[in-house]
Amino acid sequence: MSLTCFIIDDEPLAIEVIESHVAKVDGLEVKASYQNAVKAFQALRNENVDVLFLDIQMPRLTGIEFLRTLKNPPKVVFTTAYREYALEGFELDVVDYLLKPVSFERFLKAIDKVFDAVSPDQKNHVNADNSKEARYVFVPVDKKNVKVCLDEILFVESKRDYVMIKTPDKEVVTHQTLGYMEEHLPESHFLRVHRSFIVNIKMIESWSSNEIEMKNTLVPIGRTYKRETLKILNTVSITL
Repeated sequence: MSLTCFIIDDEPLAIEVIESHVAKVDGLEVKASYQNAVKAFQALRNENVDVLFLDIQMPRLTGIEFLRTLKNPPKVVFTTAYREYALEGFELDVVDYLLKPVSFERFLKAIDKVFDAVSPDQKNHVNADNSKEARYVFVPVDKKNVKVCLDEILFVESKRDYVMIKTPDKEVVTHQTLGYMEEHLPESHFLRVHRSFIVNIKMIESWSSNEIEMKNTLVPIGRTYKRETLKILNTVSITL
């Protein structure tokens, strides 16, 4: 399979980095790069591409504003220096969320998600389908792979050599590490808040400086993760 992409970023150096990464990946081609979201919008009216690598903070029109103008957008990977925009990425169904400077290793993980989203196939490890119609992962349990809907996950909890994926209706225990789950679950949807917990941002019901409540379960916020966690959670708070 071959996919085409646009790179949209107001920083020439950032464009060069993504172009360099794309050049190393078979089946991925840069059709054009734009330092202006308005010009990219005009280009998309005349040409279809499969993927957008989209910066968020740009003059005239931000990446988020730009994405909201598109009726049928391609798959989108946000590239930004600011983690606090992760929630907007979740709401806009972006495939992945890359923090600058973007390493080639992290870029490859995003591309794997893009190919799965365009042509999903079941694997023996966590595999996310990021389409709006079906968002799920398959996780190995005993000798089979069990389907878990991303939108139904409350949190993922470490259990030594296993992790427990908690939904409102069930608990799925798989022989995996929390670090592996953190790498493969969409960063725009899930947040590591403790050495033993990853939470689904959308499913948070309430939070304080020390804990998060999700369906009558209290998840602690670890000291190491507190600063980043509270920074993200404060982006969705309303000051009255």
